[in-house]
Amino acid sequence: MRYYIADPHFFHGALNTKMDRRGFESVEAMNEYMLRQWNRKVRKNDEVVILGDLSWGKAEETNELLERLNGRLYLIQGNHDRFLKNKDYNAGRFVWIKPYEELQDNKRKVILCHYPIMCYNGQYRVDEKGNPKVYMLYGHVHDTQDQRLLERFQAITRETASVSPDGTARQIPCNMINCFCMYSDYVPLTLDEWIACERRRME
Repeated sequence: MRYYIADPHFFHGALNTKMDRRGFESVEAMNEYMLRQWNRKVRKNDEVVILGDLSWGKAEETNELLERLNGRLYLIQGNHDRFLKNKDYNAGRFVWIKPYEELQDNKRKVILCHYPIMCYNGQYRVDEKGNPKVYMLYGHVHDTQDQRLLERFQAITRETASVSPDGTARQIPCNMINCFCMYSDYVPLTLDEWIACERRRME
């Protein structure tokens, strides 16, 4: 099974009172809750793609965290993953670390980047029933004004018609999903679970 999650920010205590206002009584309480949520879902051989900003901790703290997280880990590098600059972090816990990747997930393509890409590769691709064949999964913006602007952009895009070479007009697909950890109560989710989560959040 493959899961995705963005912006856990382990060890980033300021997010309890600023920006996210997560509300944990301490950074230790936040870390332990996120660990429990992660490990109750993810098993040893499951894959987890982290869409950036895994840890604000030092290399030693992050190494300890990585040993406690279940799963085979893949990291899309985020702007706050400062531990990557320290030669003492445990790079062996990651299958790979990349700034961008495109993967197949149950016959669909996923575009993976820490930063939202509004005109992503394969955006117009749909199957014969009109279902999306490509999704753009991102993080970085958390649940902020920037996310509200992205939601407005997606709505405008979906309301805009595009004319194909054969003269057929149809609405432009726009399937961007913010895999922000707070949207899933800090639980990594499958692509289908994120699609359902996004649908519920937009209702």
